[in-house]
Amino acid sequence: MALRTGPRRAPSLAAMAVMALALAACGRTEPPTPEVEAERNAAVAEAVREQQALFASARAADTQDEGRAYAYTFEGLTAPSVPMTAFEGQVILVVNTASQCGFTGQYEGLQQIYGEYRDQGLVVLGVPSGNFNDQEFAEADDIREFCTTNFGVTFPMAGRTDVIGDNAHPFYRWARAELGESAVPGWNFHKILIDRQGRAVAAFGSRVEPTSDQLRAAIRQLL
Repeated sequence: MALRTGPRRAPSLAAMAVMALALAACGRTEPPTPEVEAERNAAVAEAVREQQALFASARAADTQDEGRAYAYTFEGLTAPSVPMTAFEGQVILVVNTASQCGFTGQYEGLQQIYGEYRDQGLVVLGVPSGNFNDQEFAEADDIREFCTTNFGVTFPMAGRTDVIGDNAHPFYRWARAELGESAVPGWNFHKILIDRQGRAVAAFGSRVEPTSDQLRAAIRQLL
């Protein structure tokens, strides 16, 4: 699904109500000021342009070793696809996200560590999923709107994806084979860490905050 080039679609009244409830659940009850919203929109638009160019020029995933993360491609949220080959040689933190969860506030921490470690070689990849109590919006536009307006998310985002069960994305089936049950998300905001060689090296549960000492130490060890 490609990025819209025209004016942004306004969320439906139902979606706006759900957004408000989601923000209240994660302790964020105040909408951003117009100035902050404009800054976030500009930063996200620039990041999306860079990512679209990166994804379009990435090597084909189906030519890669199936024992590495680079063999997999996600449907994109702001681009047709997100090939993991676009992140070759970088440390990748893959997180299954949701907009209506008690852990949704972790978007803020994910954006923070992405900003802190991006220049050292860290990529955060958000993977929206409705597998847990259907806590993700059904429409890509609503996911984009929520992430941009409320958290200014500039890290790459996949489209809505199954991460567990019979329809789990092949990346998650591969991660389970590599790491065992610890790689299987038990809820939203589960985290899988990939090293610079494309190997799955660790998994962290939903309660491990993105900015925690535990996760920071694991990331720094790989950078």
